[in-house]
Amino acid sequence: MQNAAFYLLTILIWGSSWFVITFQLGEVHPVVSVAYRFALAGVILFAFVHLFSRKKEEKQLSVKDHLFMAAQGLMLFSFNYSTFYVATGYLPSGLVAVVFCTISILNIVNQAIFFKKKVDGRVLIASILGLFGIGLVFLPEVKILSFEDDSMFGLALCLLATLFASFGNMLAMRNNNAGISVNTYNKWGMTYGAIGSFVIVLLAGIEFKIDTSFDYLWSLFYLAAVASVIAFGCYLTLVKNIGADRAAYVAVLFPIVALGISTFYEGYVWTLEALAGVILILVGNMLVISKPGQIKKWLRLKAS
Repeated sequence: MQNAAFYLLTILIWGSSWFVITFQLGEVHPVVSVAYRFALAGVILFAFVHLFSRKKEEKQLSVKDHLFMAAQGLMLFSFNYSTFYVATGYLPSGLVAVVFCTISILNIVNQAIFFKKKVDGRVLIASILGLFGIGLVFLPEVKILSFEDDSMFGLALCLLATLFASFGNMLAMRNNNAGISVNTYNKWGMTYGAIGSFVIVLLAGIEFKIDTSFDYLWSLFYLAAVASVIAFGCYLTLVKNIGADRAAYVAVLFPIVALGISTFYEGYVWTLEALAGVILILVGNMLVISKPGQIKKWLRLKAS
């Protein structure tokens, strides 16, 4: 039940964050906003753990642990986001979403490489169905992909950003196996990730600015406290409990929530292809959340 709640929370929060991010666009460069977001998230998480955690640190953190937490932070909370923001300059957001869904397949492959985990056929089939489904949902964006402009460069950037995210998932698994709690490696990882983003801003010569408007500040707080502290806490707990391969399927589901919100607030119009894509995604989700043999048993009951 706890895993189901974390799964649903992650999908709903990250689905809503797509809409909230629109309030961040404008005066402040996106990478600067990423730095602010995870710096604030790190502060919130440090304060939360200090004030409310009843457990002491499970272990004394070593220099090696900090190096792995820093690597996780850079991959998952800095390089991933920064690269995606650059990629959106070359590709529409729908196509970026399609590429990011490949994380479900990358996590399967990386788990097998780094942790020798046997590939779960059901999860692999689910990931392929989900990828085709999200492709149908964003079919208009997929159709405009061209080899004659900068789209291929944007596509390569998206794949690189997704690979960064997958490596961040693998580093989280390493930190789990080392006995470090999710809150501990997240608070340090977000802090290291924010530092990494600030360094990127300095090296790129990007101007530091802050938008003091209400919309920018409330959306920044939401993205830090809810979409980062809570959602990443839920998601990486799922990685710990059910594996990075199954947890990553949330990346296929939360764009659907985002489109649902867009339907009410931005007038998104659903097509037959998009509806067919949603069906494929939901079928894939059934494979991910079901236990081995559960679907066959359910079908037998229906037949009888």
